[in-house]
Amino acid sequence: MSPSLRPNQNYLLAALPAAEFERLEAHLELVPMLLGETLYEPGRQLHHVYFPTTAIVSLLHIMESGASAEVARVGNEGILGIALFMGGDTTPSSAVVQTAGYGYRLRGKLLKEEFNRAAPVRRLLLRYTQALIAQISQTAACNRHHSVKQQLCQWLLSTLDRLPAGELIITHGLVASAFGVRRETITEAAGILQREGLIRYRRGHIAVYERSGLEAGACECYAVVKKELSRLQSDARYR
Repeated sequence: MSPSLRPNQNYLLAALPAAEFERLEAHLELVPMLLGETLYEPGRQLHHVYFPTTAIVSLLHIMESGASAEVARVGNEGILGIALFMGGDTTPSSAVVQTAGYGYRLRGKLLKEEFNRAAPVRRLLLRYTQALIAQISQTAACNRHHSVKQQLCQWLLSTLDRLPAGELIITHGLVASAFGVRRETITEAAGILQREGLIRYRRGHIAVYERSGLEAGACECYAVVKKELSRLQSDARYR
């Protein structure tokens, strides 16, 4: 395994007490997460949970018409598959890789056993679930009250917070699917940000040049969600 790829790049794994981490470590499987890959589908039984490290995964609700909208994103701060320890084995949303990278996969049965066995693990996972619910709630309000440009600013910022570099490899089509709008709408909003000198985009790539400008243009939702995630990350202990 490359020294640059370690379980402790995921904040939840890094925050586990040593004894609980050691019980799970041997069962963690490093897996690539490919751009556009679907990890979960609605209604399908879940067998694994995922701890992203360098990848970001979008949780999408897909309507009967085929239209979609993002309800939350999970990166190195969290876990995919909370239904497995919350009492269910399925999820109503799809999990699609938004930014390619890596993560660690763990059999859901093992995590459920640890959840039921160890109070520190249970508290940590429930606390993350609270942060995820806050993100979902804020996303609903954001989609109702804020412009696409504001949403794109906060979306870019929250994506950058989960990545080591200032450049995103993603298509306008994936962003449009997350926002539930036409690709042309995203292209128009990105064009405005580019003319303002905040970003530079070319096919499949978005480079951020002026983060402070994005922060000024973002809605309040960015700060609200970031505060919740920062509160979670403050407990991480690096190994």
